[in-house]
Amino acid sequence: MDILTGSLAIFSLFLIAAMSPGPDLLIVLRNSLGAGRKAGIHTAMGVALGIYVHVAYSMAGIAIIISQSILLFNILKYAGACYLLYLAYKALRSKGWSIHSEKAQNPDKSFYACFYQGFITNALNPKATLFFLALFTQFITPETSLAVQFWYGTICSVTVFGWFSVVALCLTHAPIRARLAKVSIWIDRVTGLAFIALAARIATAKAG
Repeated sequence: MDILTGSLAIFSLFLIAAMSPGPDLLIVLRNSLGAGRKAGIHTAMGVALGIYVHVAYSMAGIAIIISQSILLFNILKYAGACYLLYLAYKALRSKGWSIHSEKAQNPDKSFYACFYQGFITNALNPKATLFFLALFTQFITPETSLAVQFWYGTICSVTVFGWFSVVALCLTHAPIRARLAKVSIWIDRVTGLAFIALAARIATAKAG
């Protein structure tokens, strides 16, 4: 398979994966709605950089070890589940958010906080480990250079950042955000329950 065909295939598959409901989408949604456009984009940046964690160990062959080792896989999945439960706790304790995003800025939604939440949410997702393992084994052979492997990983990262940035931009459109702000407490409650459901799903994931 040539690089162009592989690049287009990876872009298409990863865009579909990014659009599917999951921890990454949920944290971008919550930060975008809760603290505004910049917070959402900063979170998207964190998710995009988290992709390179999976790219790195997939290139090193560690993804295969993780998928075959029950201990390592369990450590990863329980760490991810615990972090999602922490996010659920924060969401369930939320008192809603301001209609005006500038009034919603707080230490929990600084650039670092949003970036960190996006990065950790993606990096600790064992589903992403299995996805990258499947993806790389389909498009990468022992003859594939490290430069091409890195390029494929970069396509994944840029695709994720682009999609989640679009999500953040659309949701923070003033009229839309103003309407959603009126029921923000309930949105955060539902988000918290969704985080719990995702944590349970991840905790019961199988390495195979």
